[in-house]
Amino acid sequence: MSNLFDLTGKVAIVTGSGRGLGRAIAKGMADAGASMVVCSRTLSEAQDTATEIADAGGISFALQADTGKRASCEQLIAETVAHFGKLDVLVNNAGIDIIEPAEDASEEAWDEILNINLKGYFSCSQFAARQMFKQGTGGSIANNSSIASGVGIAGLAAYAAAKGGVNQLTKVMAVEWASRGIRVNAFAPGYFENVMRGATTEHQRPEKQQQVLNFTPMGRRGRPEELVGPVVFLASDASSYVTGAVLFIDGGYTAQ
Repeated sequence: MSNLFDLTGKVAIVTGSGRGLGRAIAKGMADAGASMVVCSRTLSEAQDTATEIADAGGISFALQADTGKRASCEQLIAETVAHFGKLDVLVNNAGIDIIEPAEDASEEAWDEILNINLKGYFSCSQFAARQMFKQGTGGSIANNSSIASGVGIAGLAAYAAAKGGVNQLTKVMAVEWASRGIRVNAFAPGYFENVMRGATTEHQRPEKQQQVLNFTPMGRRGRPEELVGPVVFLASDASSYVTGAVLFIDGGYTAQ
C-alpha cells in the first residue's frame, strides 16, 4: 500500500517553497522520494529549504523564480529540465495576500495578487504541461487554492477572486489534459499556523484568532506538515483516478 504514495524517481517543483506551507510541502515530497526543485522570489530562502532537504538525505535544487512574471515561469520549467532531465509534478503554491476593504482596494494591489495567485498558476501549468506532453509520460499538477475560493471572507476581494479562478482553471485544465495523462487538482487550505506575506498584521489580532477558532470545528489552526499527506496523495499514484478535484483541508471550516 505504501508504494501508492511513493514519489521515488519523480521530479517535482513546488513554487513558493522558500518558507511556510511551500517549504513543508517540498520537504514532505522529498521524504516521499521526489527529487525537488524549490524556488522563491528570494533565492536565499529557496537555498535554505534545499539545504534542509539535502541534510535529511533528499535530492534538491534551488532556483530563484517570480511566478508573477511569465518569462520567469518559463525559465523555471526550462532550468528544471536542464538540471534533472524531466518534470513529473508541479505544485503551484506561491501566493501573496493584501487585506483591505473592497471599496479601498487599489488597482496595483489587485493586479499583483491576480498576477501571482492566478496568472502565475496558469503560466507555470502551461509550460509544465507542454514539457510533460513532450515526455509522453503524463504528470500531476496540484494548485494551492483556499477556503476563500468558496466562502466570503471580509478584506479578501482580490485574493478570493484569484482563488475562485484557481478552482475553475484547475477543472478546465483537468478536462483538457486528461486524455494525455496529466491530472490537475487543487487543494484548499483553511487557517494554518503559518500566515502568508501580507496577512501577518491581521492574524496577530486576538479577535481574528478567536474567530478562526470559533468557526473551525476542529478548534485549532492546521499545522504546515498537515498539508503534506494531501499533496503527496495528489502527486502520487494513490490518486491515479482523481482529476479536476478541489480538496478542502480546513478542519471542517467549509463543512458548516
